[in-house]
Amino acid sequence: MAPIGMGIAVIGAGLGIGLIGSKAMEAIARQPEAVGDIRANMILTAALVEGAALIAIILSLVAG
Repeated sequence: MAPIGMGIAVIGAGLGIGLIGSKAMEAIARQPEAVGDIRANMILTAALVEGAALIAIILSLVAG
């Protein structure tokens, strides 16, 4: 059961970070002068998503 939970966590994190990058590129295309703020927010949000995925992987390993 642990490998299934780990796989779901990795897939979810990949999709989440992909959407973050996609939306950030759209925002930069709309407002190029705000690239610094958008990039900082994108990196922070991606780090939070990756941290949540890491916690999910560890919990599925411990629980399984």
